[in-house]
Order: sequence, then structure tokens, then C-alpha cells
Amino acid sequence: MAFVFRSIGVLLAAVLLFAGCGSSNDGSSGPPGRGGGPGSNNTPSVEAVKAQYGSLPLEERMSGTVRARNQVAIYPEVNAPVVSVEAQTGEYVQEGAPLVRLKDDVFRERVRQAEASLRIAKADVKSARANLEGLRARLKRTKRLAEQDFQSKQELETLQSDVEGAEAALERAKAQVAQAQATLDERQVDLRRTVVRAPISGYVGARNVEVGQRVDNSTRLYTMGDLDTVKVRVQVTDKMFGKVQEGQSARIFVPSKDTTLGASVTRMSPFLSNESYSAEAEIVVPNTDRVLTPGMFVEVDVAYGESRQATIIPLSAIYEDPTTGARGVFVAPTLGTEISVEMPDSYSAEDPPPLTQPTPTTFRQIEVIAEGQQTAGVRGIQPGDWIVTVGQNLLSAAGEERVDARVRPMSWSRLMALQRMQDTDLLYRILERQQRIAKQRFGSTDSAATDSAQSAAAASGRADSLDSSTLSTASDGSR
Repeated sequence: MAFVFRSIGVLLAAVLLFAGCGSSNDGSSGPPGRGGGPGSNNTPSVEAVKAQYGSLPLEERMSGTVRARNQVAIYPEVNAPVVSVEAQTGEYVQEGAPLVRLKDDVFRERVRQAEASLRIAKADVKSARANLEGLRARLKRTKRLAEQDFQSKQELETLQSDVEGAEAALERAKAQVAQAQATLDERQVDLRRTVVRAPISGYVGARNVEVGQRVDNSTRLYTMGDLDTVKVRVQVTDKMFGKVQEGQSARIFVPSKDTTLGASVTRMSPFLSNESYSAEAEIVVPNTDRVLTPGMFVEVDVAYGESRQATIIPLSAIYEDPTTGARGVFVAPTLGTEISVEMPDSYSAEDPPPLTQPTPTTFRQIEVIAEGQQTAGVRGIQPGDWIVTVGQNLLSAAGEERVDARVRPMSWSRLMALQRMQDTDLLYRILERQQRIAKQRFGSTDSAATDSAQSAAAASGRADSLDSSTLSTASDGSR
């Protein structure tokens, strides 16, 4: 963190030097103060906001993986060569549409054999039924004759046994018909499976099939899914398990598209994995504009609650002394009391609020109670204190406990907007503004200003190491 603050200071010093906001040169006179007081030609100019009182959202950043809704891998269910490919990568297909056709001559022959076996089984049933009916008729006549003593009891019992055997043969024949029918149904299903169809309506992708290729049930042909709606699966650590719940707000960062999506936690697994000691949360996100791509890794911030009430300050106000490592803020205690502050209703980048008269600033160490994305709850200062958010390195460089500085008041809404700005966008704004100021002053672009800002950006680890709030003075200009 100390390196980041030092890097920010290098860039800020270079930009402020050109813009003329790193010192006051308004011709005022008076005895010099410590670290640059009234009448000094090097009174630093800084920006400040009022500390507030309240709570801040508690958020946790987690990694997520994007999947299409109903995302499935398509596999064939039979083993056969491919004769045609009906769907190409990126095409939208309706449920039931053919995707791949497999060679089916072997399966058709099996169906014909099963049909023949079924016909034979049905013929056997007819034969067994006719035989049974004949034996039953004979048994009926024999019973009448036996009652008149024209048939022996032994002949009657033999005929009854024959009838029971015929009944069993008929049942066996019926069972063979059912078996033959089941075999036929199974082979007809296999025949239908030679045409691989879409199980859902959606887009096909990840094609892995060609004509002539022999496939089996382990060959993945496609991946399919509905891209209009996606699911972001987030791994919730055991530390956060129980804190992340359904319905909580979430922000999904998509670096490749330079955008952020708002959503909410849709589902939360009640089980922790024995292997990873994490649970899975799912966020369903509309994706009609195709911002999210299945397989993409994203960062997700989940707001799981609020901190207790405390003094709230912007993160950009926190300064870490590079020599001592002390963490704190610079406070202007007389601002708003002994030194008047002009805060307009609206903030204009072209016409920012005026700088105050030189006022004392002191460094106070703080204790961070809770830290959010843009703000922190702290102990060590009071709500209503004016705290410096831009130019802390200029105050620290004086090496004094108290440094006089001219302060430009900043509104919370303006500062929060600056903190949300992308670093590279902010750097471009700085360069464009410096060129515009050079044209106004000298009639042509001052390449030295551009070179100094670029050199400062390189010294601070390029644009991706900038703190956008620290550069607000440079991006808005100074009078």
C-alpha cells in the first residue's frame, strides 16, 4: 500500500506542477507559516470532504464462472459413423431439431428382425389359443359323458391336465409377444437415436463432430445453452458461508467488456464441499446484449450486510506514511469555523469551487473498523471534520506536524463518482485537459506537459496503479 501511495504522489506532483494547483501564487502577503503559510509561494493546494456518520455496506469479492441457462453437453446415445452434420457453431436451434445424423442401416435391419420375431410370437399365441379352446371343448363333452358313466374318470383327469398345459402354453406365448414387442421398441428407439436432436432451444457451440467420424456415448458433439439468460456460479468460502444469502445484492465485473452488471443472489447451496470447503451460490442474469459469455471468469461483489455506525470517510482520504507506515488522514480543523467554505449546489469541472485561504492541516492516525468498496468506517476523527482526499503527499513532504494549505471543498457525490472512474479513462482526461490548458496559454499544445504526465504515469506503475480520486484535482483543473 505504501508503494501505491508513493506512486500516486509522483503522478500527482507532476500534473499539479503543470496545472498550477500545487502552489498558491495569488500575490497575497503576510508572514510565512510553517510548511507554506500566507504569503508563501509554495502553499500546497488540496481537496477535502466532510467526514460523515453512518454505516457502510459490507461486501465480499468472490470469483465466479459464467454458464448459459440450461447449458448441456450433447453426446450420442449409440455407436455409429456420422453421415451428416445439421447444426453449425453459433446457430440457434429449436428443441427437437436434428443436430447430427448417424449411419442407420444396421439399426434398421435390427428393427426388421424384431418385427419378424414379434409376428412369430403373435402367431404362436393364436396357435396356443386355438389348441386351448379345442381341449376345453373336449373336456366339456367328456364331463357330460363321465356324469353318465360313458367315460372313465381316468380319461377325464388326463384331459383336464392337457387343458392346464394348454393354458400355460398360451401364457408363455403371450409373454413371448410382450418380450418381442419390448425388443422391437428398444430397437426402434436406437434407430431414432441415430438422429441426435436438440434437447432444448438454444445456441450450439463447441462443435466437436465431423462427417465420417465414428462416435459413441463418450464423444461430446456440441455444447448447447440459452444465451439470453446466464448463470454466474460463485464459490462461497466457509468464512462467508451463512453470510451470503438469497436475495442479496451483487455486482458482476466484466473486465473484457469494461462494464459492471447489477444482480442479486438467486440461490445458495446449504452444503459445503468436503474437498474445497466452499459452497456454491448462483446468480441468474439477463444477457440479451451478450455482455457475459459462457466459460468467462468474472469478479463478483456480494453485499451481505452493513457495518455498525461509525465515522465514514472515502478510501482515498486514507494516507499511509511511507517512512513510518502510520495510517491516517490529514484534517483541516479550522475549516468551516475560522476559515469559511464556499460549497456550490452543483460541481462543474470547468468552474470548481474556489480554494480557501491557507488553513492548518494535521495528520491524525485512525483505526479502520470496516472497509467497503469506496468508503471506510474509522475511529480517530469525528463526523463533520474536513479531511483531505487529494494532495496528502504534498502535506507529508513538508515534514511538519502542522502544514498550512489552501483547500478546495469537494462534495461526496463528486468524489464517489471519481473513485468509480476507470483509471485509464481518468489519465486520458488529464492529458486532454493539460493539452487544452497549454493551447489556451501558449497557443499550441505543450508537449512538455504531456511528456511529464506520461512520465509520472510510468513512474507510478502505469495507469493501472492510479487512484482516480487522488487525481480529481488534476482532472478538474485548478484556478
